[in-house]
Amino acid sequence: MKIKEKYGGKVSAIIFGTDKSSAAMKESYAMGVDEGFLLTGYDGNHPEVTAKVLAEKIKTIPHDLIILGNQSADSYTGLLPGKISAITGEPLLGNAIKIEMDGKTAKVTSALEEYNLEIRGETPAIISVAQEINEPRLPPVLQIMAAGRKPINTQPAAPKEKFTSVVISNRAPKSDRKRIVFEDVDKGVAEVSKAIKEAIR
Repeated sequence: MKIKEKYGGKVSAIIFGTDKSSAAMKESYAMGVDEGFLLTGYDGNHPEVTAKVLAEKIKTIPHDLIILGNQSADSYTGLLPGKISAITGEPLLGNAIKIEMDGKTAKVTSALEEYNLEIRGETPAIISVAQEINEPRLPPVLQIMAAGRKPINTQPAAPKEKFTSVVISNRAPKSDRKRIVFEDVDKGVAEVSKAIKEAIR
């Protein structure tokens, strides 16, 4: 919203969820979002599928910036920004705590552990933001009431078969164990230490 207020433009929100996610979209409207797209068909936390669904929708919307959190509040995988960037081919500017625009260039202050890093990227670009990016604003009552009357563009996500992920194996490989038991603890420690040293030579 702050970028829109400072530089102009239009804000679109995309949610991949269920029909129950309309409440979250109404909240986005109250915050100032211009249009919202609710993609239904979400059936669990599958980052690969979610990234492909969102990327497919993003491609249909003219844009300069795609802004999303570093990670979601439910799974904290932190995978979506990078995956969407890889699919769309747009540069990723990560962990932003400040965003500025200079024409068609996005200037981002990225927070690292010991210092901040200033990075730039040509738009269209994807920016993942840290929690410190801003303070949530409370929408006024009139905006909340108006949000309830705005239509939500609800549509099914792209067919699942298009985004099928195949699990090749989820079993740990079998390993032969020698089943050596040491009754004497000190002797056992010495033997294990010896075996480790031989293994890393």
